[in-house]
Amino acid sequence: MSGVSGPDSLVAAQRREIRIRVNGAWRVFPFGDDLGNATTLSYVLREKLGFTGLKVSCDEGACGACTVIMDDKAVLSCMVLAVQADGHDVTTIEGLPKDDPVVEAFAEQCEPGYGTAMQCGYCTPGFVMTARALLNLNPTPTLAEVKDALAGNICRCGCYAGIAQAVMRASEKIVARRRAV
Repeated sequence: MSGVSGPDSLVAAQRREIRIRVNGAWRVFPFGDDLGNATTLSYVLREKLGFTGLKVSCDEGACGACTVIMDDKAVLSCMVLAVQADGHDVTTIEGLPKDDPVVEAFAEQCEPGYGTAMQCGYCTPGFVMTARALLNLNPTPTLAEVKDALAGNICRCGCYAGIAQAVMRASEKIVARRRAV
């Protein structure tokens, strides 16, 4: 979580409001009864904005279900205070386009004949966002790099092999789309 806290947190507290760019749109949240210095980013995204694609399961940074992308990095929104996100760019799963290669690859990985990338689907948004952040930085990762990036996410259904395959397939899609341009 390095680079998340700092002067922005103090400025937000002095301003008595938090400004976060969420899925491309700036949002302003005044401090009040249910929003203060200890409010998490996951609370703001789910309860204030209704972005329920991100899940809050453990609320202690152990499962990855609440993963969002903040300034091009995967972060656990239950571990980031809203004041730490002040002035930053946050993308939730709802902010990804329907034709995003990662979204497509995860959907395809659920078709018959493939090892499934999701069973119950609860963990899927966190895995998708973690994969998207990885592929933003490294569009052609090795399988070992994919597994390392996904290590902070938990799937209770045990779909890890299918999830890794979906990320590798998303990488192939990204490379193919770049070649086509």
